[in-house]
Amino acid sequence: MRHRIFNDDGDEELVFVMGWGNRWTHENVSWLLGQLTDAGYRVHAFELPTNIDDFKADWLEPVAEYVRDLEGYQLLGHSAGGLIAQALDGADNHVYLSPWWGYGDSFPEPVLEAVSLVPTTFPCLPVGGMDREALGERATDHQLATLPSWVSPAFVRETRRAQQDLLTIDHDAVVFCSLRDPVISLRPIGERVPADHVVLYDGGHELFSAAARDRYVDLLLDALETGADAVEERPTVPA
Repeated sequence: MRHRIFNDDGDEELVFVMGWGNRWTHENVSWLLGQLTDAGYRVHAFELPTNIDDFKADWLEPVAEYVRDLEGYQLLGHSAGGLIAQALDGADNHVYLSPWWGYGDSFPEPVLEAVSLVPTTFPCLPVGGMDREALGERATDHQLATLPSWVSPAFVRETRRAQQDLLTIDHDAVVFCSLRDPVISLRPIGERVPADHVVLYDGGHELFSAAARDRYVDLLLDALETGADAVEERPTVPA
């Protein structure tokens, strides 16, 4: 797992666990990092390995060990980063962007169950559908070209197991998501997060790749600073 600090002179600590396939060199990820550092955060950003054979050892424990040394921090998790973030301790506020707490409807459960039983860590399963329509209108050619194309049956097994073992979501957590997201299931969000703590935006899987992203930046930063108080009494944000 790769880790990098942005804005070493920032006033507040923020841990940003990125999603599967995200890289800080991707233009839209860089845009979000810029918004966070401009807000005064010292951002500890994590890039996830794109193929794993043990969720805890390969994804969770490296981040969990790192945050133990932080006295206080805000936590931002996108997609698979949200799957990791829900199991971390010590954050003041938790904000999730399209948390991958369940596979979307385009991944049929019988197929996921079948491939998860195949005893191999070799990335032999093609990843489809991760295009501009799925991710967001601002997804760049560079981003799309550098997304991984394969995962292993072990990856499917371990991510499904982690999704089935979701912890109770912090009562003050805020989730930003889209009803048109084909990557994740919205059901676990609805089951675990109060409706008035969920911010819906018009777009695909990545808020930072959505055409309307600028309209949500201030609300995202407020949620990182004050938690659910920022969204409970919010005015409606136009789509």
